[in-house]
Amino acid sequence: MELKQLRYFLRIVEQGSMSRAALDLNLVQSALSQQITRLESELCTRLLHRTPRGVTPTEAGLAFYREAQLTVRHAEQAVRAAQQARLSGTVTVGLPPTTSSVLGLPLMRAMRERYPDVRLHMVEGMSGHLTSMLNARELDLAMLFDTRLHQVQQAASARHWEIQPLLEEDLFLMRSAAAARLDTEVPLAALATEPLILPTGPHGLRSTLDTAFANAGLAPQVVLEVDSLAMVMAAVDAGLGSTLQPWAALGRYPDAAQRFQCARLTGVPARRVNLLCSLPETELSPAGLAARVVMVDCARTLVNTGRWQGAQLCEAPHP
Repeated sequence: MELKQLRYFLRIVEQGSMSRAALDLNLVQSALSQQITRLESELCTRLLHRTPRGVTPTEAGLAFYREAQLTVRHAEQAVRAAQQARLSGTVTVGLPPTTSSVLGLPLMRAMRERYPDVRLHMVEGMSGHLTSMLNARELDLAMLFDTRLHQVQQAASARHWEIQPLLEEDLFLMRSAAAARLDTEVPLAALATEPLILPTGPHGLRSTLDTAFANAGLAPQVVLEVDSLAMVMAAVDAGLGSTLQPWAALGRYPDAAQRFQCARLTGVPARRVNLLCSLPETELSPAGLAARVVMVDCARTLVNTGRWQGAQLCEAPHP
């Protein structure tokens, strides 16, 4: 027995005519008649008296009509309840400035479209600061870059986080457009005397770079340490030095091609791993679980459509 058969039967009884009911339901009369015949066969009883003047319910049909009304009404109530019970709640997401410049707006748009009743709280901060906030349960989700979390398997259990490598980004040497011209690629060994403007040690990008320089036996010439992407790029733009950043660092500069020049870093596996970190699934709210899925979807779309340059997805990124 199907719900549509109950609706068909109710309409026939209400209209008192098979032809009028078929017209009202936008069905061919023969198809409607076949549905009622199937229903009667399944119930092993006749529900309708068919006469030249129309149709009337039998005694069994009257009893069935009353129960069918309740069933259809309850089904409609169930549909309304499901539609009205949309996901709600609050989720707090932390993004570093470089990631925020590429992922932030698409994430906000996707959450608004998919889960309009979820209140999204966005926090932008350096990776080290976001790490502290996640440890303090002040964030539900965060994108972090500390490669030590990725390399040391015990880190997840020690911090009681869920850690998912999401994507990797190439690193670029970035200079002011007015500085000496750069090739399209530059080896790490060529940076021994490059005046660099970098974030401080606690942040994921700096730990990645320090490891790369140490493995190459180089001591970088750091002329400024700045824990603000906007200030780093302003200093580079002013010609105070160069920086090593992923392409996403240029995301907030529509005129980046006129203000900066970039060269992809080569010769070493110096890439920034983006880790999607969250509270354990048992502690994440339904809104938090949903936001984690949306973050993965947004990142995948941005990479696959070429809107996140220099980035490659990690294998099998599942939330």
